Amino acid sequence: MAYTTIKKPSVYFNNKLWTGNGNSSHAQTGVGFQPDLVWLKARSESEYHFLFDAIRGATKGISSDLTAAEATYSDGLTAFASDGFTLGSSNGINRSGTTYASWNWKANGAGSSNTDGSITSTVSANTTAGFSISSYTGTGSSATIGHGLATPPKFTIIKKTSGTGDWSVQSSVIGLSNYLVLNSTNASAGTSGALISAVSSTTLTVDGNSDVNGSGSTYIAYCFAEKTGYSKFGSYTGNGNADGTFVYTGFKPNWVMIKETSGVGGWRIFDNKRPGYNEPYALLADNSDAETETGASRNKIDQLSNGFKLRFQYNDTNGAGGSYIYMAFGQSLVGSNNIPCTAR
Repeated sequence: MAYTTIKKPSVYFNNKLWTGNGNSSHAQTGVGFQPDLVWLKARSESEYHFLFDAIRGATKGISSDLTAAEATYSDGLTAFASDGFTLGSSNGINRSGTTYASWNWKANGAGSSNTDGSITSTVSANTTAGFSISSYTGTGSSATIGHGLATPPKFTIIKKTSGTGDWSVQSSVIGLSNYLVLNSTNASAGTSGALISAVSSTTLTVDGNSDVNGSGSTYIAYCFAEKTGYSKFGSYTGNGNADGTFVYTGFKPNWVMIKETSGVGGWRIFDNKRPGYNEPYALLADNSDAETETGASRNKIDQLSNGFKLRFQYNDTNGAGGSYIYMAFGQSLVGSNNIPCTAR
């Protein structure tokens, strides 16, 4: 029987580092594909996060650490290219001498109309990689929205783009009766009517909450379905020890984001390109801080051939008895027999 695991994850997700030069046209190549979602952050100094996607278009940025509406940055990410993207001279993404990181996902271009839900959405979906981008206009009452994945998403992030509002995060990992906020350190909270009350292979069901479905407001939704050997969305319990919890993903993680659900804690992002090969520096999705190599902010993790292991006694990632949720993207190693292996 053929093995269907993604054999080359780098054609669907990749990390990219650069040093700003302050020029009005700074091409970033080597991503390996034309990205449809670029999430970028300054590393060496405090700057907001910026997310650009192919549906909203180049120059249209939103920040994961802010509640602010989408803004047009004419000197921001100015174009998506076949092997990366082009940056303008904005200090937030291309200040001379500042180091930056980006995390890049492949969907399916600028998208097309989707009528699976009661609200017509514009959807860019990559069913192979389990990632889609959906834009829609809210109605103010319970509605369904097409996501294009042909399987229920396991992790969904929604942001109002036409006005201020929290980044709503819901996942079947912790149950749809709970939600998290990407721009906040708060623990998971129960919903009264659930912002997303149901997911199916074709749609999300949202209530009339202004953060996900206010009348006349516009929204962007990033939906993720789990794919063997490429992506994993799960939970674990911390042990409060330097010999921390091991989390099995079935692949070597290239990117991991962790959030405590049982208490206050930041959304900590680690990747395989930034310093500290097996103990990468953390950036926080909810915070504009620069990355750091010392103290609790580093939150050491080992990125192993088949998962990751916590290496720091810190409540944000490994508090004794704490509950955590994570997203991970990575790579399986595929042998000549066409079956993924996990040996390094």
